[in-house]
Amino acid sequence: MTKEQVLSLLEANKNPRGIAHFEKLGFKGVTTYGYGMGQLKKIAKQVGRNHELALELWELPVYDAKILATLVDEPKKVSEAQADKQVLEAGQWMISHAFCSYLMAKTPFVKEKAEAWAASDNPVLRSSGYALFYHIAKDNKKLTDDYFEPYLDIIEANIRSEENFVKDGMNNALLMIGQRSKTLNERALAIAKKIGKVEVDYGDNSCEAPDCVKHLSSPRIQAKFA
Repeated sequence: MTKEQVLSLLEANKNPRGIAHFEKLGFKGVTTYGYGMGQLKKIAKQVGRNHELALELWELPVYDAKILATLVDEPKKVSEAQADKQVLEAGQWMISHAFCSYLMAKTPFVKEKAEAWAASDNPVLRSSGYALFYHIAKDNKKLTDDYFEPYLDIIEANIRSEENFVKDGMNNALLMIGQRSKTLNERALAIAKKIGKVEVDYGDNSCEAPDCVKHLSSPRIQAKFA
């Protein structure tokens, strides 16, 4: 499928209600056809994996096209230069979330980028770095507790004074790191209790940052360590 065919498909089924909601959020620099994530995932399956098409879609100032780019790109064909470029171009938090979750988390160099970005002076990179640590904690079963403990120290020391979406990334990383082992759970839970519920401003919608104390102390999580 070509870029023009994808745009024609999006145009043919655009959602006025979704467009109105998007405009209400006040995101600048991108337009939308009003699709929700579930719809875009279905379209991505129809389009299929295509690295070259993904690069073309990403360049469009269209929210739906950029999300599709993260869904149809081929992670093994993504270069580090592409990753470093696109992470700064994502622009708003929903695109950044999709970029990290659906594309970057599946690249061969996700760990290296998470470490580098989390240490950056740029808050956009820091938020993305910690967003990637969520996926590393979830997916990389080979890493030991020792790998994550320094990042728990950083989260404990800095999360309350961090930029809005760096807080979001750190909070999500804390949530998933605390599910890896009993030791990390106890440490993450102690940090979560110390810092309290994290407040993140997602704009004019109902999104809320996860309550790490509630989740990490839940019977479902605690049963994993029994």
